Amino acid sequence: MLQGKVALITGAATGIGRATALRLAKEGVHITINYSKSEQEARETQKEVEALGVKSLLYKADVADDEAVRLMVKETIQAFGRLDILINNAGITNFVDHRDLEGLKDEYWDRAMDVNVKGVFHCCRATADELRKQQGCIINITSIAGMTGLGSSIAYAASKAAAISVTKSLARVMAPEVRVNCVSPGVVQTRWVEGQDEHVQRLAAGTPMGRVASPEDVSEVIYSLLAHSRFVTGQNVVVDGGMFI
Repeated sequence: MLQGKVALITGAATGIGRATALRLAKEGVHITINYSKSEQEARETQKEVEALGVKSLLYKADVADDEAVRLMVKETIQAFGRLDILINNAGITNFVDHRDLEGLKDEYWDRAMDVNVKGVFHCCRATADELRKQQGCIINITSIAGMTGLGSSIAYAASKAAAISVTKSLARVMAPEVRVNCVSPGVVQTRWVEGQDEHVQRLAAGTPMGRVASPEDVSEVIYSLLAHSRFVTGQNVVVDGGMFI
């Protein structure tokens, strides 16, 4: 169903982005692997993607930079001749205790909003015409933090709430040609939680499923939205193992 299509995945070097790139590559989807800092990991992801028999484009760009995003989209279409899928996975945070109001610096707010909100919008806007042409699909990776107000910082939670709102707005204006949804994971076993084993175990114990999510858990939901949910748009799909039932 997805074979031969082209996906642009931001933040695809590690974690959910990497797992999604591999999941889609298994279905015959060609991938633009975007990264901003993790070049070595991005190259490793590219090797794994191409080993599955599809083509890939490795592209360094900060999604907060609108001009860089537009160029990335242009070069993706030039390389593959089309673009069908956008996965906005790139994200950033600074860990600041919610009680530490003075510790939440303006620069943390600015960067969270620039990447997690404006970055999503930049990518959606730059791909809009081509996705309309291809009857494509957008999935924004948000977070349950955007629903609960919890998470790594108040700024991060606010940025994810804003990204959920942007998703709903874009679903209205890009329909009926393009479906726009978001996926909100709970805690995912990625490098963001490395060294926080006690914290992760405590959260896992409070979840009905008895564990936190793997990147592959999230990528399977993304795949399902792309391949099997043709009448779903403007929705926020929670992937938290029932943590916040």
